[in-house]
Amino acid sequence: MGKVLKFSYFFLAVLVYSCGENPKQKAAETPTTVDVKDDEATLSDSNKVILFFGNSLTAAYGLETEEGFPNRIQERIDSLGLDYTVINSGLSGETTSGGLNRLDWVLNQEVDIFVLELGANDGLRGIPLTETRANLQQMIDLVRSKNENTQIILAGMQIPPNMGAAYTTEFRNIFPDLAAKNDILLIPFLLEGVAGIPDLNLDDGIHPTAEGQKIVARNVWEVLAEVIQPVEETEMVLD
Repeated sequence: MGKVLKFSYFFLAVLVYSCGENPKQKAAETPTTVDVKDDEATLSDSNKVILFFGNSLTAAYGLETEEGFPNRIQERIDSLGLDYTVINSGLSGETTSGGLNRLDWVLNQEVDIFVLELGANDGLRGIPLTETRANLQQMIDLVRSKNENTQIILAGMQIPPNMGAAYTTEFRNIFPDLAAKNDILLIPFLLEGVAGIPDLNLDDGIHPTAEGQKIVARNVWEVLAEVIQPVEETEMVLD
């Protein structure tokens, strides 16, 4: 297949400094369907679906969509001849509250693997941690209520210490705590090997460059490979 399917959204919002509209991506229309990147990228009935549900990190802010980690995952899957279609449902500026509000619509289709990548904007905005934790839990519950067989992967996140040590530590702990509580897989830190490295981030210091997205894809694949086929058969070279 080689191309990721991407949901289309129309939204009017003033985004905070942490995320914003991708300068290389135009605003899309009202969400009524899946916007296919090219005519050949159609969703086969025989393919299983991996849905990446997140914010600007998933949406590949500042880059072409093809440079983002979801597309690199699709390329790897295609190279292995696996019957999975990746859908990129990343929305720049998204918080856990916003994600919870749009999740029910996103789950109108059948999803086999659901990768939840939200929370970073909550932390950067200082949203109460109890709210972030509760929203993530409700999203996990909603996915399971739609299909109890959907595999859920939670992407762990960390934030700079601007909000104080106590907040930063408790924020980091939300993700492994929820993964353990719900018996779901955890990507320990989505931006491992990328965060804080200037050459791997855009000028804002937050969003990965194309090279940074390659590393993010490796971080995701290390966990995703456990679900889609045995790890020993998926030694990866994500270029």
